[in-house]
Amino acid sequence: MAEKEADLSAIAADAPCPEPASQVEQERYTIWTARSRHVLVCLLGYLALASSLTANIYFPLLELLADRYSVSPQAINLTITLFMVVQGIAPSIWSPLSDSWGRRPVYLCTFTVYTVASLGLSIVDRNYVALLLLRAMQSLGGATVLSLAYAAVADVTVHSERGRFLAPMLTAANIGPCIGPVIGGGAVLASGDPRWCFRALLIFGASGILLIGWSMPETNRTIVGNGSVPPRGIWRTWWRLFFPRSQTPATVNNPPSHVTTGRGKLIIPNPFSSVRLIFQPDTFLALWLAASPYALWFCVQTSISPVFSLHYHFNPLQVGLCFLPGGVGVILGGFVAGRLLDHNYRTVASKAGVTVDRERGDDMAVFPIEHARSRHSVRILAGFTCVVVGYGWLVRQDPRVHPAVLLVFQAIIGAKCTVLHQVYSALVVDIFPQRTGTAAAANNITRCIVAATAVAVLEPLVSGVGYEWVFTLLGLLDGLGCIAAVLVLRRWGSKWRAVREAREHNRGG
Repeated sequence: MAEKEADLSAIAADAPCPEPASQVEQERYTIWTARSRHVLVCLLGYLALASSLTANIYFPLLELLADRYSVSPQAINLTITLFMVVQGIAPSIWSPLSDSWGRRPVYLCTFTVYTVASLGLSIVDRNYVALLLLRAMQSLGGATVLSLAYAAVADVTVHSERGRFLAPMLTAANIGPCIGPVIGGGAVLASGDPRWCFRALLIFGASGILLIGWSMPETNRTIVGNGSVPPRGIWRTWWRLFFPRSQTPATVNNPPSHVTTGRGKLIIPNPFSSVRLIFQPDTFLALWLAASPYALWFCVQTSISPVFSLHYHFNPLQVGLCFLPGGVGVILGGFVAGRLLDHNYRTVASKAGVTVDRERGDDMAVFPIEHARSRHSVRILAGFTCVVVGYGWLVRQDPRVHPAVLLVFQAIIGAKCTVLHQVYSALVVDIFPQRTGTAAAANNITRCIVAATAVAVLEPLVSGVGYEWVFTLLGLLDGLGCIAAVLVLRRWGSKWRAVREAREHNRGG
């Protein structure tokens, strides 16, 4: 217990290593201890719930919201679409800003916006325009947390160990799909008022602000280097502002030129910097491979409420419980993805004759990272395409299939989509080591736009051809499209990346 308290104190004190940095420590990729990094990624996982919890708590409310606001189901689906669109756009502003200004100030800003929007939703009632706008504002504040978390993990971990540290962070974040619908369904069943769901999010947002303020250290490498440069001002935790060290903090005699000696720079980001990354051929393939399974899983989740409420006549709490198996699949998929990332990295490094450097990290300019991240992807895609198509034919317009069968299929699809989404999200960050926030924002833009488009056309397609043909189409598009992308990425990805990096180097970044 004493050791755990010491770890939390070290995190709050912005001091992963309290001793003065030696020359060897300055050359290391990070001086953070493994235990401190695990504490950090658990905190990041809790904060990342702002994205998954906010999205998933909403699904059991769809039928109630349509009645309460006297609008059509398609109008309520429009709030989901707008939520996803804003979720895609917001990181293109916040994430590049975190690359220059720092992770911690951006986290504080986004959670403040999120909490204010949750407060508005917890008060306003029976006003569809307010619902639409406040959900968009809620998305504006909560959309960036996952991309910021990816960037923060990349700040303190080398490529060969990212799976090990991403797993607990993403597992914590993926609890949202499990508990969100249960909270939403339970609150609606108990009170009949959807505002209680938004009040739960208000409490979560306020707790997030307190955790960030008191205990979240700055990790941006342009501000604190490998952790040996002490942060100043707003980049310090509130704990250290109120309880400063009695001794002079460790300093680096000659910090790297890119380190701003503890301070970030408030540079207004170009919102198109993330968009430009999408049109690079190697980046586009990696982004598609992360976005396609995410969109597929979002369509499965969107279908749960109408299928189980209309076809099986479940009440809101029962509908909320139907999201649990898929959430369990998502959590298991997160564990598998973390282990798969590191195992594939070590295997490809061994075959390429590369010695993995866990101290200073490996040079991605010569490492075949595309092969490492995409290993086994074709087998996974080919096998699970059949599962997705089969799920569509089980979800018929008449409930002839036992609901437990559908729940098992949802768990399997959730695990598959999570594995692929996390693996290729890691690849997007890997190939832009100096712009991790911007790269993660490009990932958010792509996955959210693809998912929003899929959700927008889901209801009209289901009304026209039924769930069986909709999921057949989605399964084939996801499976065959991603298999083609994997094969092209493995064949030409490293060459395209080398050309892009050479071009950026010639024009000075």
